[in-house]
Amino acid sequence: MHKWTAGDLPDLTGRTVVVTGAASGVGRGTAAAFSAAGARTVLAVRDVAAGERAAAAMPGHTEVRELDLADLASVRAFAEAWRGELDILVNNAGVAMTPHGHTADGFELQFGTNHLGHFALTNLLLPSIAGRVVTVASGAHKAGVLDLDDLDFARSGYSPVKAYGRSKLANLLFTLELERRCREAGSSVRALSSHPGYSATNLGTKGRNPQLVKIVHLAGRYFAQTEAQGALPSLYAATQDLPGASYVGPDGRYELHGHPALVGRSAMASDPVLARRLWETSERLTGVTFPLIAKP
Repeated sequence: MHKWTAGDLPDLTGRTVVVTGAASGVGRGTAAAFSAAGARTVLAVRDVAAGERAAAAMPGHTEVRELDLADLASVRAFAEAWRGELDILVNNAGVAMTPHGHTADGFELQFGTNHLGHFALTNLLLPSIAGRVVTVASGAHKAGVLDLDDLDFARSGYSPVKAYGRSKLANLLFTLELERRCREAGSSVRALSSHPGYSATNLGTKGRNPQLVKIVHLAGRYFAQTEAQGALPSLYAATQDLPGASYVGPDGRYELHGHPALVGRSAMASDPVLARRLWETSERLTGVTFPLIAKP
């Protein structure tokens, strides 16, 4: 059986792609593959200098634009500056396992960055999107529990692992409801999710004990996939003929390594009622609403 790789990407000449968090890690691998396939690739990054260094090593047509998903003013500025059609949006950026903190707008940092920032960005850009929205989740979503009445963990107590799992669960629920709303509106946009498996990145190491970070990097050198391999599920979800709300991850053992394939998700991540409630809560928190009108 053929194992899908970035070499199987179609010719994307004339297409425009935005990848958030493309200055490093899986996002950088994703952007590089799109660019190599001929797409005009926009690296949407918090650190513009790092984004420019990443773009300089990529082939083809690349652009770097500032985007801080932990600040809704930055999200709005990015969307307001956008001109023209956008074929593929990859919601890749994220923070992981951080100490308890908050975004510029006062939201718990991991939920606010990983979910609310991308929620606002997607809806603000949606009138320009012609093809796909791919949101990067994680196998960690299976440990996530979403309590919409305790988003800051005031009652349940904060832990970095719980918060990360919740944010990744929210990514999958967001995709589920975005797909439903796009179908209801008669839109051609398709919403999908992906996860990279175990890939060698710096995600989750910021602010950690230096010795622990060294151990993580050493383990990654021997056991993790490269960022190019970790990008494959997102690339597959963005370009292959898959049903809306599909979830793509590696096909290897425990979904840690391998080539892209459709994978399963938790029961909570498949709950359409919870997905709608999350969407309504996200609209209230961000002030951003679904911009398409449902067909009668």
